[in-house]
Amino acid sequence: MRFLENTKAKIYKYLRLSEKYIKTDMVYLAKGGSWLMFGQTASSILSFLLAVAFANMLTKETYGIYKYILSLTGILGIFTLTGMGTAIIQATGRGFEGSLKTALKTEIKWGLLAGLSSIILAGYYYINNNIILAISFLIAAVFLPLTDTFTIYDSYLTGKKLFKNSIKYKTIGQFISVIFLILTLYLTKNIFLILLAYFIPLVGLNFIFLKIIISKFKPNKNIDPQTISYGKHVSLNNVMGVISAQMDKILIFHYLSVTDLAIYIFATAIPEQVKKLSGSLAVLVFPKFSERSIKEIKSGIKNKFLILFVFGLLITGAYILIAPFIYNIFFPQYKDSIFYSQIFSLSMLNIFSMPASVFLSAKKKIKEQYLINVMQFVFQITAMFIFILWQGLLGLIIARVLTRFFGNLINMIFYYRVVARDTE
Repeated sequence: MRFLENTKAKIYKYLRLSEKYIKTDMVYLAKGGSWLMFGQTASSILSFLLAVAFANMLTKETYGIYKYILSLTGILGIFTLTGMGTAIIQATGRGFEGSLKTALKTEIKWGLLAGLSSIILAGYYYINNNIILAISFLIAAVFLPLTDTFTIYDSYLTGKKLFKNSIKYKTIGQFISVIFLILTLYLTKNIFLILLAYFIPLVGLNFIFLKIIISKFKPNKNIDPQTISYGKHVSLNNVMGVISAQMDKILIFHYLSVTDLAIYIFATAIPEQVKKLSGSLAVLVFPKFSERSIKEIKSGIKNKFLILFVFGLLITGAYILIAPFIYNIFFPQYKDSIFYSQIFSLSMLNIFSMPASVFLSAKKKIKEQYLINVMQFVFQITAMFIFILWQGLLGLIIARVLTRFFGNLINMIFYYRVVARDTE
């Protein structure tokens, strides 16, 4: 016991000493970051196992259809107020925990529009004699109003900096969902049953977790009247990002082929997992940036940019080298994805701009976020249309990489503009 206590004391001491150079609360980062790292590692392993199952148990054609359906339902999800989670993190971090229930009711009401939109889409495909897609979107319509709504429990936990609890529930939920999907893939190749295996655990488990969290960590009755308004602003701001995130799959489905879509998904899968690491770091940083003044953030942010850039450089180089081995061993049916994946991995370098993006969100710089999203949306859609018609799948990959670099540039520009203006 004494050895462990001495070790902890030494680690604590060195973390505090390092803060002078890194300009970051290293004790907070170590505590919260260790749980977020565990959660991201667990999530990546589970996602990898699911990808192996899809690659070896499902044809490229069926998998392509499955991903196309999820891409369109992802766009329909814009009606569920995707930015409400950000508003809850911000409100909870400032002690307005009562905003959780108000936000939940608002999300459910708006979510009904997502379900209605899916029914309309099902009708469109039925009229055009595509029965598979028609039935698929009817299935989605049942779950869409609640798919993202119940995940608001995680935003509440993040706002309270309860990262351990957040990771625990998310990991349990993903583990059960992945096992459910793999068992379904083993038993059947029916696209409708596969969709049910995706939606049922997702909605059911999040509902159970939400009830547990509200019961265990009872929110106070403090309500920030601006939370709903801010959540709607962020949601509107997210619309272009949501469409941009799914438009690539839709373009491939319509301009190339279902098989190309499957190849593309596997080419981008692993680099996108690394991008989620940036998202995990953002979750950790967001509450701190919400609390601190702009001058405090400015004093240490340059070190964060440099550290993240070096990290991105190392991980990108390592991935380019090992990618062929990963695909040859685990995804032999998708060897065509290797080159595309190596090119797309260059987008991982943009992890270094994460603090600038989190800063603008944490400080409620809504105007700047709108401008950034509009500029990035226009650039991405234009680039994807031009490059996919010019070079097919390779062109789309290049367009995605260029868009990431463009987004990185404008986030940094707006960050420095805001800091210069607000610290005068």
